[in-house]
Amino acid sequence: MRLPWVKIEKLDTQQQLRYGTRVMAGLIIAPKARIFHGHDWVYGTEVRTVFGNPKPGDVVLLKDQRDHYLGSAMYNPHSQIVARRFSRRKQDLDRDFFARRISQAAMLRERWLPGEEMMRLVWSESDGLPGLIVDRYADVLVVQTLTMAMYQRLGLIKDILGDLFNPRCIIVRNDSPMLVAEGIEQETYVALGEQPEPFVAEGRGIKFMVDLATGQKTGLYLDQLQNYQEVARLARGRRVLDCFCNQGGFALACAKAGAASVTAVDISEDAISSVRKNAELNGVEIEAIAENAFDFLKRESDKVRNGADPKWDLIILDPPSFTRNKKSLNGALRGYKEIHLRAMQMLPVGGVLSTFSCSHHISANLFKQTICDAAVDGHCTLRQTHVHGQSPDHPILLNIPETEYLKGFSFEMVPGR
Repeated sequence: MRLPWVKIEKLDTQQQLRYGTRVMAGLIIAPKARIFHGHDWVYGTEVRTVFGNPKPGDVVLLKDQRDHYLGSAMYNPHSQIVARRFSRRKQDLDRDFFARRISQAAMLRERWLPGEEMMRLVWSESDGLPGLIVDRYADVLVVQTLTMAMYQRLGLIKDILGDLFNPRCIIVRNDSPMLVAEGIEQETYVALGEQPEPFVAEGRGIKFMVDLATGQKTGLYLDQLQNYQEVARLARGRRVLDCFCNQGGFALACAKAGAASVTAVDISEDAISSVRKNAELNGVEIEAIAENAFDFLKRESDKVRNGADPKWDLIILDPPSFTRNKKSLNGALRGYKEIHLRAMQMLPVGGVLSTFSCSHHISANLFKQTICDAAVDGHCTLRQTHVHGQSPDHPILLNIPETEYLKGFSFEMVPGR
């Protein structure tokens, strides 16, 4: 596919010698592109020239206008991000490369999370493998390929994962809506072994019934496992409400930590069924309610405003992303403001609000400002006690801010002044 805004050039013999014979195609990047400031993505509007006629999924050279080498990248003209740099030197996507990068990623996890059987083994750009996600659930691996280059090399990746980890099963779950931008059709299948029945796996001391065919993301929200522990430390002796609970991670952790009572709310009947099963697995009691969390919060906050005593001392808000793009940002902010205002109205002085956002387009500062706006409208005063982020198996690269997406805070309700 030709990019209409760039110049396409064929290489003469001298250029072929200059650019090397190992990777023949490449891009000339326009001045002031973000790659010159450390980022590894190149957008279509930042490409001055395409040379060598690369195809979607090919490895390309990146050059500046003075012919200085910028690195090797994955190319896909169907995407807004036409190139994703994966090395600052000349590098092919060959077996040695994948074996080295995946091994390095696994060693980092073993250092950060020794002995854990549920974790993200490979996370895309953060591990130098743009578009490749590998999650481990005990002895089962789940793979997603979110870029054309990784998708085209799935067979090689599967073989390397089999050699390195000897899993009983590898499942490919290419069911993300992000695949549309790369021109990849959605599909889910077993690449190695047989489809496992739902099974029990443990993460940070909590047992979960894992269904890798239908669970959220690749099965569970692995990025929240550390936050379950952090919030649970605030729960002892408190009455806890976990809204948008999904499979009950926060509720389970709080119950195990000695909460006086735990209520979990989610709109999904399947999610609530999972909460009940997981509660039984962990030997704890949780009141699980299948209801729209917005409706639940509105009804319960209205009761308190009309004179009822607060029922909960710790309220957890962990909704799904309210926005997939900047166009819907204002609507998402209204949604966040509403649920925070309702939760604050339900808490007594000394109560705790723990809240999270996984929306890429909402920064930590914007998220906190939205909470502050809700507090002003509710005539509440909040004291920040904790800052939360994604689990360490979802590492953040300073030069790629998009790798930091999950943000969270815990606040204490203090007397108004």
